Amino acid sequence: MLLKTIYIKGFRNFKEVKVNLNEHSLIIGANDVGKTNLIYAIRLLLDRGFSDYDYELDESDFYAYEDTHEIIIRAYIENIEEECILARMAGKVSDDGRLVIQYSATINRGKVEYKFYCGKSDDTDDLEEIESPYYRKFLNIKYISSRREFWEYIHKTKKQLLLQAKENRTEDVIAEDDLLYSDIEKQLQQVDNKIPKLSYIKNATDHLNKELDKLSIHNREQKIVFDTASTDIDKVIQNVSVTSKYKDKKMIIGGEGRINQIYLSLWASQNQYTEISNEVSIICVEEPESYLHPHQQRELAAYLGRTLQGQVILTSHSPYIVSEFSPNSIVRLYKNDFHETLVASDGCSDVIANSIDDFGYRMSVIPAEAFFSDCVVLVEGPSEMVFYKTLAKQIGIGLDRLNISVLSVDGVGFDTYMNILNAMDIYWVSRTDNDIMKIPKKKEYRYAGIERGISFLLDYCNHSNTIEKDIESLKPKLRFMGDKKNVPEESRIAAEKITIILEQYNILIAKKGLEEDLYNSPIQNELKEFYGSKLSAKEIIHKMKEHKAINMFEFLKKKKTCLSALKEDALALPLINAKNYIEKHYGAY
Repeated sequence: MLLKTIYIKGFRNFKEVKVNLNEHSLIIGANDVGKTNLIYAIRLLLDRGFSDYDYELDESDFYAYEDTHEIIIRAYIENIEEECILARMAGKVSDDGRLVIQYSATINRGKVEYKFYCGKSDDTDDLEEIESPYYRKFLNIKYISSRREFWEYIHKTKKQLLLQAKENRTEDVIAEDDLLYSDIEKQLQQVDNKIPKLSYIKNATDHLNKELDKLSIHNREQKIVFDTASTDIDKVIQNVSVTSKYKDKKMIIGGEGRINQIYLSLWASQNQYTEISNEVSIICVEEPESYLHPHQQRELAAYLGRTLQGQVILTSHSPYIVSEFSPNSIVRLYKNDFHETLVASDGCSDVIANSIDDFGYRMSVIPAEAFFSDCVVLVEGPSEMVFYKTLAKQIGIGLDRLNISVLSVDGVGFDTYMNILNAMDIYWVSRTDNDIMKIPKKKEYRYAGIERGISFLLDYCNHSNTIEKDIESLKPKLRFMGDKKNVPEESRIAAEKITIILEQYNILIAKKGLEEDLYNSPIQNELKEFYGSKLSAKEIIHKMKEHKAINMFEFLKKKKTCLSALKEDALALPLINAKNYIEKHYGAY
């Protein structure tokens, strides 16, 4: 069984969205974007713990940014083969294993009324009203909030955990346990007999009985004692508690991270689906990474995937957990200019999967960071990435505060990133070198960097037919005979015109390359001082290009403050344009 799609209309910050899910799905997005609201919508349909009171939504639960009087939450379930569902929902499940369930609420003069529906499809002829969500007994969601009450959960589930383990014993193990049980019982009897003999306990009981004699003559033959009740072995076993031991020494369970691991391990062991289960549960965990360091976050994501059978939905703020998920299983939520929460590519999408062939099965942590960004600056290599991150600090652009990432496409190429970012509805700005290259086997050169930029525009940007015609008319002039030191005027003018067009789409072309542009910038003197004042421009640029990333790091370590002089330079445009985009669409924080 698979909960394939959730449709939400008019609920909280969702005006109207469709969310596709996979067997294992990860929901990500900024704070307050609606991750918990999405999970709550699913819980309204499937959470066994919800009561009639929970279904009576408040006026504030209706979409706030338009006049809204109706909420619809609809689940599309596929591949139903489980007998526990088929037998109890006869006539509701289609022949190919499909089921639709729906919660609807309307509001009139502040009064909310709700209804549940169920059927083979969302067609009005199939979707019939039902009195209550009775299906939750065998088709439900099991949910862990981001606010986890560890000790309360232990208290509630300890008895069940022990009982399950007890029932799974073999006959030989039961026989061994019975012998040990009898031995423990005898030892506890000895404890019970010895404790009352402790002097302070004996004195305390004698004093208590004397005082009781003064109050009443009744029941004098009965003596009050302090009793440990340890001979009740079953009660002792029920009172076992979770603790930590090291070399037989008891210790306090360490930190919140360790407690979170224990909690999730216990919860996972209690919520595993088996073939003989009389219910099918979708597992949902909010922010499983709480209090865990990066390596443990990755391991936890893998553990939950291995341990929890069936469908699992997680929410997270962690790029380390994102890196453990196939990108086509990631649901990214974001807000538009009207405060409405949208779902990139309608949730889990093959659009993303088809874009990641060069990345292998999983994303690395650095691209995973971009999934949480509202804007990404794409640059060619590590040296550009180091430069632009440092430049941002020196010219007062807070990348983290503005939720902007700078990523190097080194070894992959721009196309892969642009594909994925577009699928995630994440805005991007790019900067590429203005390479002029010789065409193999021809006495002809081409503006390779500008041609690259043209492909970005035509393949990954929404553009008008007029723009495309303008570019196509100029494009042939980007190739010329001769050599790159003597570019024909016609080709140079065409290159300048196309560069201006590309800038409108935030596809920025360097004057030449990062090193050349830096040398011809206001920080030329600092570069001469660092590399050697007696060296020529050509020699300094050559040195800058040797071990580019290392050289850039060493230069910035000593000279980073000089970058403030580039605030008005074209080199800063990728950052400035990204900042302008964020402030236009999300406000100037």
